[in-house]
Amino acid sequence: MNRTLIAVLALVAWSTGMFGAGWAWRGDRADGVEAQQQADASAALVQQVQQTRATEHNQAEALSTIGAKHEEDRTAAEAVPAAVVADLRTGNLQLRDDLATCSTSLLSQAVAGTIERDAHAELRAEVAGAVVQVGRDADDHVRACQAVVAADRAEVSP
Repeated sequence: MNRTLIAVLALVAWSTGMFGAGWAWRGDRADGVEAQQQADASAALVQQVQQTRATEHNQAEALSTIGAKHEEDRTAAEAVPAAVVADLRTGNLQLRDDLATCSTSLLSQAVAGTIERDAHAELRAEVAGAVVQVGRDADDHVRACQAVVAADRAEVSP
């Protein structure tokens, strides 16, 4: 065989070997880069999930606090009618003229006696207590709803 042919074949074999080694090295390097990218993406996903869970936990805690306060207000509101009636009877609280005169036509009737007038006064005080309780319940409910909306917006806006 000719030395030149052997040298050319050796050069081709060496070039093919180097090409194969480079191709394998490039593939390993690409696999390493891809694995690193997947690890970075997984770490980012874990961090995002943890952040989302923390946000949900904080929001649930805030809403729980709002709910507990609302229930306390509802429990406290049950004593309001009795307190209003007691204050009306002792004179510590007075009704406005429009509520105080709601049964004036009944009281001015000639048939109405003293007992009936007293019954109307008692009824007026009890109605006033119930009206105050309804108003307080509505205020407490609106306050709780506004707190829920404010807590929700505070979590969403940042």
